[in-house]
Amino acid sequence: MKHILMIATGGTIASKNSGEGLAPALTSKELLASVPEIGEISEVTEIQPFNLDSTNVYYTHWLEIARLVEENYQKYDGFVITHGTDTMAYTAAALSYLIRSSPKPVVLTGSQKSVYLRDTDARKNLIDAFSYCIDDRAMGVKVVFDGNIILGTRAKKTRTRSYNAFESVDFPDVGVLRDGKPVYYIEEEKPQTVCFSRALDPDIFVLKMFPGLKADILDYLSEHCDGLILETFGSGGMPNYANGEFFEKLKAFLDLGKTVVVSTQVEREGSALESYEVGRRLKACGRVLEARNMTLECAVAKLMWILAQTKDQASVERLFYTPIEKDIF
Repeated sequence: MKHILMIATGGTIASKNSGEGLAPALTSKELLASVPEIGEISEVTEIQPFNLDSTNVYYTHWLEIARLVEENYQKYDGFVITHGTDTMAYTAAALSYLIRSSPKPVVLTGSQKSVYLRDTDARKNLIDAFSYCIDDRAMGVKVVFDGNIILGTRAKKTRTRSYNAFESVDFPDVGVLRDGKPVYYIEEEKPQTVCFSRALDPDIFVLKMFPGLKADILDYLSEHCDGLILETFGSGGMPNYANGEFFEKLKAFLDLGKTVVVSTQVEREGSALESYEVGRRLKACGRVLEARNMTLECAVAKLMWILAQTKDQASVERLFYTPIEKDIF
């Protein structure tokens, strides 16, 4: 049997009704005990660094999970991380940069209903996660949910209640689980050596454009952020409103040596700044990076990872456009 480390972090999968709504309450031992079939297919050690609703999980927790994987990497054949669904895509994206080129699988899963309930997706998702994790071809950071195997850089939560809550955005699923066995749509070449990072820069901001947004928000962001992700309209348009104030303030932000990434509010197919005049004018502001078809979660995590290494704009640009786990095309 393969030896798997389960890192339990809370989430709906480990929740009970507190009287004021669902809240994480089950321990990692209780979670495992709810699915005894896992012990029939793998040897499991469990640890629980925290027990949180994933709404409360952020970059310090991503670093803690990555640290635990790094410290235990040589002891185990793979890692299963149980996690709440609301920010699972952010955690999966962050771990894809903090744990790169891993020949061992690092698998995230959770559920839409607690394992404590009678009718739940939790047991199936847990079994599927372990079934993928013990497969000889498993590798890298993946989300396993509702029978689908999704790259950590491509996962996005697209439904709040349905069991098929996660989709792979602008890239196919790696495979599916059928009768407890992975069926691969994409055969990946297994890397030889894992590479860990230990730092993230949290001082970034995501600014979602909406009609009538005032440009002076950029004055505040210039003082408090190292990097800015603009969620623009359509294929990448920032409004002019006849006075050009947005463009002037964006230039001032860039002149401070800070980083701007242009993304789109549209979930699929990505940005294309060259398509329209409003996009070309945005690009002319300076060294503006384009997220193309990256997910927002991935753009956030990658920018945090890059800015923790360097603030040099040329180096930031090079790293941002270097594909990692199919994050950008």
